[in-house]
Amino acid sequence: MSTSRGTSKFQNLPRAISGPLECPLEGTSLLHSSAFNKGSAFPAEERKTFKLHGLLPPNIQTLDEQVRRAYEQYSSRQDDLAKNTFMASMKMQSEVLYYRLLQDHFKEMFGVIYTPTEGDAIQNYSRLFRRPEGCFLNITDQDRIEECLSNFGGGEDVDYIVVSDGEEILGIGDQGVGAILISTAKLVITTLCAGIHPSRQLPVVLDCGTNNKTLLNDELYLGLRQPRARGKEYDEFLEKFVTISRKRFPKAYIHFEDFGLQNAKRVLDKYRSRAPCFNDDIQGTGCVTLAAIIPALRVSNVKLGDARFVMFGSGTAGTGIADQICGAIANETSKSKEAAAKQIWCLDKQGLLLKSQGDQLTAAQVPYARDDSEWDTKETPDLLSVVKTAKPHVLVGTSTKPKSFTEEVIREMAKNVENPIVLPLSNPTRLHEADPHDINKWTGGRALMATGSPFPPVDRDGGKYEIAECNNSTCFPGIGLGVVLSRARVLSDRMLVAAVSALAARSPALKDAKRPLLPDVEEARSVSVDIAKAVIQTAVEQGHAEETDIPTDPDELEEWIQVQMWDPVYHPLKKV
Repeated sequence: MSTSRGTSKFQNLPRAISGPLECPLEGTSLLHSSAFNKGSAFPAEERKTFKLHGLLPPNIQTLDEQVRRAYEQYSSRQDDLAKNTFMASMKMQSEVLYYRLLQDHFKEMFGVIYTPTEGDAIQNYSRLFRRPEGCFLNITDQDRIEECLSNFGGGEDVDYIVVSDGEEILGIGDQGVGAILISTAKLVITTLCAGIHPSRQLPVVLDCGTNNKTLLNDELYLGLRQPRARGKEYDEFLEKFVTISRKRFPKAYIHFEDFGLQNAKRVLDKYRSRAPCFNDDIQGTGCVTLAAIIPALRVSNVKLGDARFVMFGSGTAGTGIADQICGAIANETSKSKEAAAKQIWCLDKQGLLLKSQGDQLTAAQVPYARDDSEWDTKETPDLLSVVKTAKPHVLVGTSTKPKSFTEEVIREMAKNVENPIVLPLSNPTRLHEADPHDINKWTGGRALMATGSPFPPVDRDGGKYEIAECNNSTCFPGIGLGVVLSRARVLSDRMLVAAVSALAARSPALKDAKRPLLPDVEEARSVSVDIAKAVIQTAVEQGHAEETDIPTDPDELEEWIQVQMWDPVYHPLKKV
C-alpha cells in the first residue's frame, strides 16, 4: 500500500517529514547548504524571507525543470569518471536535486555512482579531491576519536554509520584514505533504495595506513603515508571507534565495508553481539546470493537440504555466502551447521580447502575444510575434479579469476544435474568467471544464472532468458532500514533469514522460469519495504526491538515504514 504522509496516522513520527523544515540559515549561507538549498526553485516568499534577492536569477523553476537541466549537463560529460565527479559536485550543491536526478535515472546512473566507476573515483581520490565529506579517523591520532565524532552531533542524530578501513575495495585492493568514497557511496544507495535520511547518516574511514605503493609514492596522496597497521594497534583502534561510536550515537547501526580478509569476519564476530552491526561483503553478499539460489532450487525442484554447492573463491564474499547457505540448511532441516557444511565444497587459491592446510586457512574457511581422506590424490583438488566428485547443483564464483568457469567445468556440471545453477559473481565485468552466453550454450539452455555485473539476456527456446544481477543493493538497504526503524539492539541470524525470505519471495522466476532469479535494482525501494517489514517483525518476535508502538497489523506496519522513508522533494522552509 502507498499512503500520503499528509493523511497517514503516522505522520507525526520524527522521521515522517510532512510539514515545513526549520532553517536557521539565510543568504549565501543558505545557498551553500546542500541540505536546504533549492537553487532556482526557491519560491518568491522564501526568497524574501531568507534574503535571497539578487543572489538568484529571477525565473522560478520546478524540481522537474532542474532535473532536466542537470541531466543534460550530466549527459554532456565525456566519460563515466567525469560523470561521477559531476554527481559528487551536485551532491554538495543540493541533496534533493542530486537524489531526485538519481531516482529518475537510477538504472542508467547506478554504475556511475557505484561500482564499477566508483572504484575509479576511489583510486583517484587524492587527485580528484575538492571538498571533504564524512569523518576521517586515523590510527596515529586515536585520542581525538570522540572529538572528531562530536562534529557530527550526538544522541539520536545518526541512524546509520558506514565505516571502512580501505583494505579490500571493490576488487581493487588497498586504497587507504580513499575508502571514504565507498562509505559515502553505500550511504547514497541506502537513501535511494531504502529512504534512510541523508542528514542522519555518517560515512567514516579508518585510516590505518596503506600497503599500496602507488599511493605511498604519490605526492598528492591525502592519507597516512605509512604501512598499514596490524595486530594490537589495529584492534585497539577498532575497539575505540566502536566504543566511542556507541557512546556518542547509542542507537546507530554500524555497517562494516571492505575490510580485509584477515579482519572482516573477525571484526564482525567480535562486535555483532554488542551492537547492531553488519558486514555487507559477508552478510549482504551471502543474503542476496542465497535469495537467488532459493528460487533457482524451486524452479529445479531440488530441496535446499539435498542440494550440493561448490564455492570457487573463499575469501570474505565466498565464505559469507557459504555461511548463509549453511545457516539456511540448518534452519530448514534438522541438520547441525557442521552437517550442513558437508554439502558445501569451498576452493580458494590453493584449490579445495583441506584440513591439512592448517594455519593457511582463515577462521572463516575452517568450517568448510574437507577431510584429506575424501581425496585419493597427492595433489590438492582443482575446480574440475571437485565438480566431478561433488556433482553440484550450484556453482558460485567469487574468485575474481576471469573465465575460470571453463567449458569443461560447466559441461561436467551439466552432465550430473538437470538445471545447473551457475552464479559467476566476481565484478567488475572484466573479472567474471564466465559469460552467461557461453554458460547457456554449454548447458544446452538448461542453466539458471545470476551474475555480479549486468549482462544482456541470452537466446533460449526461441525467446530470451533474462540474467539476474546479484546486486547487494536489493538487500542491504532494507536490512538497515528494518534495524534502524525497530531500534534493534542486535542484528540476529534469524533477522537475516527473514530478509532472505522476503527478497526470494520477490523473484520473478517463481512466476516464469525465463524471468530473472532476483528483482531488478529499479525495484529496490519497494523490495526494501518488504525486507524491512520482515526484519522488524522478527526483531519484535525475538525481543530485540527497542522501538515502542510498532504496529502488529501487516498493512499498518508497511505504512509505518513507508511514512518514515525520506523522499527527494523540496519542503517549505520555516525561518528559525
